[in-house]
Amino acid sequence: MPTASPCVLVIFGASGDLAKRKLIPAIYELMREKLISENFALVGFSRSPMSDDEYRKECREAVHSFARTKPVDEALWKKIESSAYYVQGDYGSADDHAKLAKTLAKLDQEKGTQGNRLFYLSTPPNTFEPIITCLGEQHRNAAAGSWQHIIIEKPFGRDLASAKSLNNLLHKYFSEEQVFRIDHYLGKETVQNLMVMRFANSIFEPMWNFRYIDHVQITVSETLGVGSRGGYYDKSGALRDMVQNHLFQLMALVAMEPPAVLDATCIRDEKVKVYKSIRVIPPEQVEENFVRGQYSAGEANGQKTPGYRAEKGVPADSRTETFVALKLHVDNWRWSGRPFYLRTGKFLPQKLSEIVVRFRSPPQTLFQTSAAKVYPNDLIIRVQPEEGLSWRLNAKVPGGQLNIKSVALDFLYSKTFNCEAPEAYERLIHDAILGEQTLFIRADEAEAAWTVLDPVEQAWAKSKSEPQPYAPGSWGPPKAMELLERDGRQWMHTTEVEPVVGCAD
Repeated sequence: MPTASPCVLVIFGASGDLAKRKLIPAIYELMREKLISENFALVGFSRSPMSDDEYRKECREAVHSFARTKPVDEALWKKIESSAYYVQGDYGSADDHAKLAKTLAKLDQEKGTQGNRLFYLSTPPNTFEPIITCLGEQHRNAAAGSWQHIIIEKPFGRDLASAKSLNNLLHKYFSEEQVFRIDHYLGKETVQNLMVMRFANSIFEPMWNFRYIDHVQITVSETLGVGSRGGYYDKSGALRDMVQNHLFQLMALVAMEPPAVLDATCIRDEKVKVYKSIRVIPPEQVEENFVRGQYSAGEANGQKTPGYRAEKGVPADSRTETFVALKLHVDNWRWSGRPFYLRTGKFLPQKLSEIVVRFRSPPQTLFQTSAAKVYPNDLIIRVQPEEGLSWRLNAKVPGGQLNIKSVALDFLYSKTFNCEAPEAYERLIHDAILGEQTLFIRADEAEAAWTVLDPVEQAWAKSKSEPQPYAPGSWGPPKAMELLERDGRQWMHTTEVEPVVGCAD
């Protein structure tokens, strides 16, 4: 991979959890692999009072705690540390942004960063507008030959109107080529491998359509509750927080057509076509196709909860969903009549992100008897916890009886390549510095995703029904199971398929 050009990375929200756990360790790993120029500087910007030395100490602690590669190379870190600076300021203050601009100009002289800037908005959504406005006003006169890129964390808007408004503001000061709307799932190796798997292997493409695939399931589950983030989460909910970005990105990569060229424009064109092909759900059919739940009091995964409505910062009458399951149809030639089932939630049994492509049964099942069950073939694309693929096939158990077991052909990144996959933020920060936008979300892509979900949010707002309670440690409310069962299907959990442990007698 090419070494990125000289630049200054400015992290807004430098004292936040994301910066400490992901961004600073990613910078260290990129420097360790020599993917960032020697002429590099890091500037943290946030409201917290802090000196340069105090900020460097926080960065050091973050790297020692969360860096992927251990032990930390102290000589390398001291080199990075000497190029780290801190600016205290209010996100919407023109004076504080002017102070930042002076710091950046000074670094251009001292560190040779050539006027190149990567602004990372690792802040709450309500700060996006003032930061973008101040950046646009202060840095609109960039030096000739230099570049300015801006990364924006999710959520990008809370509905179609706010997403359009945010895009309009961005385009007032930045061209679309300068804007990088981040979804860290797109930086994960398995997600990137989806296109390689589909379009570089002739075995899959002939079968990747309604003739051979029965349906697709996408699950992103969490084992913990909202914790101390109740106040923020209650303004969002599972549909806005997870479906509009993470799950929809996974769905688009599974459903998209082959791009004409392997570049950012063509790939994102195909993803937009997927969103535009999704069948519009009329308000009267929302309850039939979308299930929302809220976790109740209980204990699971070593954590106790008084229930979502009793969490800190959550109103006692909150109707915000902590779980959602939905059924969608992509109405195009490839996916005609084949549903996509998506679900996500908090306080579920496993921390899991996976795609299950379930294939149709053979036209005549010769081996289906009361004593021998024939299982469906599944292609399982696991994003976490262990990135890899699993291909589930039927096989006869050795022995004199006709016993059939579902067996797995597994591929795990860690075992096959004997190394740990890079963290998603490493790839995405590197790409943003290079100006490579393939793994980022385009303006019309974000708006197209909101177009699908806006009618659902509006229907829920008008509905008198409330989210259904579910017990912590369960897979959500009963209606989530019924969503598939009424179609003669079931949710897939990989732990349900037992491995072959011995031979038949």
